[in-house]
Amino acid sequence: MVRMPGGQFAMGASDFFPEERPVRPVSVEPFWIDAHPVTNAVFGRFVRDTGYVTVAERELDPGDFPGARAADLVPGGLVFRRSRGPVPLEDWRRWWAYVPGANWRNPHGPGSDLNGRDHHPVIQVAYEDAATYAAWAGKALPSEAQWEFGARGGLAGATFSWGAEFEPKGRRMANTWVGQFPWQFLPGRGQTDQPATTKVGSYPPNGYGLFDMTGNVWEWTTGYFRADHGSGGSCCAPNDAQRRDGPPPVEAGERHPRRVIKGGSYLCAPNYCLRYRPAARQGQAEDTATCHLGFRCVVPD
Repeated sequence: MVRMPGGQFAMGASDFFPEERPVRPVSVEPFWIDAHPVTNAVFGRFVRDTGYVTVAERELDPGDFPGARAADLVPGGLVFRRSRGPVPLEDWRRWWAYVPGANWRNPHGPGSDLNGRDHHPVIQVAYEDAATYAAWAGKALPSEAQWEFGARGGLAGATFSWGAEFEPKGRRMANTWVGQFPWQFLPGRGQTDQPATTKVGSYPPNGYGLFDMTGNVWEWTTGYFRADHGSGGSCCAPNDAQRRDGPPPVEAGERHPRRVIKGGSYLCAPNYCLRYRPAARQGQAEDTATCHLGFRCVVPD
């Protein structure tokens, strides 16, 4: 883990997506944060020691899915499917599929495995999985403010974790998608000809010595997602981001509230998802497991 000095910083961004606004001063106390996302090897040790069964491996309750056919109620997770050519970008179903049998051991579905991926970030983990691991390890998941403070690496107002330019002097700084999403993929360091996670630490750390705060995998935080990103309109609201009275209303068609995820992933591309930045944020339903979402942990100083 790496010690963060804490302090006040400008959280958010004003020149990208609406949910990142407004930019505002936020304070965090000193804390420690994992130098890189939790890996398959470490998560596997947790599972062996506890017998824990992840959300994506559990049998589905028909009562939670009224009207669904029994044959469709099979545990699994969301898996990216690269298209063969250009497609309209308005419908995510063109490149995402729910795959029965996809879980942290088989992240892309039956037939996939973790061979050679011990030091890759664990994926296909829902919020409960990440929080349970953190408790087992004597840690916690970071707040959105803690995560963003660490991701900025001490660079006030910089667009990326390493500075203003995406590829300084033509050098790739993170495992992100280069090419036209979701079909044209131009591999970089540590990447194969298919978009996927890379070994943690394959790209340079930021100014605080933290790896993969940009790209590779999205990461869970404890913050409940609210599109306004503000402090509730009160100058006296808690500064440590997202702390309000309870979760926001559950979105239509979903059974769980959304938590903030940060950092972008290997599927973030400039023509589709410019969210490989410290200020960027998305909401993810707590019960969702995908092939591009992991986590890291914190402890107080």
